[in-house]
Amino acid sequence: MKNLINILCAAVLFILMYACAATPNMPSEKVAALLRNGEFTFMAERALPSNYDVVNVMNSLPRSSSSRMLDLDYGYTIVLKKSELRVELPYFGRMYSPSYDTTNNSYRFTSKDFTVGQQTGNKGSSVYTIVTKDQPSIRRIMMEVFSSGKTYVSIDSNDRAPISYDGYLMENETVKK
Repeated sequence: MKNLINILCAAVLFILMYACAATPNMPSEKVAALLRNGEFTFMAERALPSNYDVVNVMNSLPRSSSSRMLDLDYGYTIVLKKSELRVELPYFGRMYSPSYDTTNNSYRFTSKDFTVGQQTGNKGSSVYTIVTKDQPSIRRIMMEVFSSGKTYVSIDSNDRAPISYDGYLMENETVKK
């Protein structure tokens, strides 16, 4: 009887862990259709700063850990449309020319003049290189999109240390009038 209880507890624990670990995966056909269309939204789930000084500072704070601090809330996105690129992402890292206006310390901008290059990456992924011409501080945005919709984004900037984001691809929201 005791073994039966242990087995049932382990099965329930396994089911709960599997249900909580589910990530939003899209069918590969839908991901391919979004990539062909060239209009999609990247939803960031986690920030990955490249500067370990930032991670060390976050780990030194009492009762906190950098791994929890870098998990992002819902709503940090890159929206790519044919005529517009809208970026709303937080920034964790070293800024070489910081602003006293704290609204300028994250990546929040809209670009109307940009180019998008696409090439095939490793393991069937698609790599997008976005270069903005009307944002002088942004060098390029690299997006690697996998067939499951999982996406890795890296932003290179002139006035900041590079930062990366993990997340997933989703369809652009349509505005109803």
